[in-house]
Amino acid sequence: MNCRERSFDITRFRFDGALRIPGSLIPGSLVLGLLALLLCSPKVLAQQSLRLLNSDCTPALDAPVTEPHTGRTYVLDYPCDLQPGEDVNFILNLHGGGSNTAYQHAYFPAWELKEKYRLVIATPYSPTRRWSEVDDEYLQNIIDAVTAAVGRQHLRAFWLAGHSQGGSTSRRLVCTPYFTDKVDGFLSLSGGRLGGAPERSPEAGRPRQLTDPEPTPTTAPAPAATAAVEPDCDFSHIFAIGEHEIVSLPSTSFWAGKYHCSLRVKRPNVIDTIAGKTYDRGHQNPATKAWGREARPGTAEVFQYPDCERGRIVADVVRIDKGHTEGLEPQIVETIVQLLTGAEGGKLRSGG
Repeated sequence: MNCRERSFDITRFRFDGALRIPGSLIPGSLVLGLLALLLCSPKVLAQQSLRLLNSDCTPALDAPVTEPHTGRTYVLDYPCDLQPGEDVNFILNLHGGGSNTAYQHAYFPAWELKEKYRLVIATPYSPTRRWSEVDDEYLQNIIDAVTAAVGRQHLRAFWLAGHSQGGSTSRRLVCTPYFTDKVDGFLSLSGGRLGGAPERSPEAGRPRQLTDPEPTPTTAPAPAATAAVEPDCDFSHIFAIGEHEIVSLPSTSFWAGKYHCSLRVKRPNVIDTIAGKTYDRGHQNPATKAWGREARPGTAEVFQYPDCERGRIVADVVRIDKGHTEGLEPQIVETIVQLLTGAEGGKLRSGG
């Protein structure tokens, strides 16, 4: 019996005789057919669906899961019709510095596609609003809990996704001993590009507001920025950025070269007529193009390096006329989800 396809093979079952009701005799084959319709009704299916970690499948943000070892919480989204033994794609969705769970949940709302693409998404929260090594145990405990709840053998792929400092944190974690044999892909949402970083826009960064206090004078020079070390383990990589955050996107990728991908191909533009769900309301006085203005519809360019070895995906997304903080629009979210679910997975189910 496969209720999702609404098929029921009555030849696998036997019902001799008939069901007698006053004035009628119902053949056994018809009884089995009626039973199939009953068992596959939406109400019964909902009763049969899995409930993960005592969380609603589409939880309210004020009803998170508590991670028992640290006492910290996270939001867990998963398909409302999730069945026992079903394969899913798992995303750990990290917010940026100064942000929180609610903002990240709206900034990259992949949870809206959880039924269509069979996604389980954990969106955690740092009480300091900035990720550091002290959060690593908490994040690992979330992954262990979801793995146990779903079943290691049913995790088709596991992706780290992070916005801004959440992206740089994902980059820091991805090849560490705990993560290296678990992570199948890294989605950087304005959190740094692997394979060659684009030059940052001179206007990038949080804009000073008219209501901000005057900065304290200092004579100490700002520390020089250090180049991030390229990870050296095995995973797919998708980089998404706002056009105004960078000077230009590199036309090549060392990460694509690692997997001997074909030359970059520009896919059709993704056009969104619906705005994203969030933007940084606290930095609009004045706003800057590089930091981000109000949420608006938009167009995104998608560049992919096809035919990568090991089934890896390497791709870049540039959101035209957008900055750092404008939430992703629905069509580009789906395009990114299509890319990551189309990549090879399987590290966790292989024993990672």
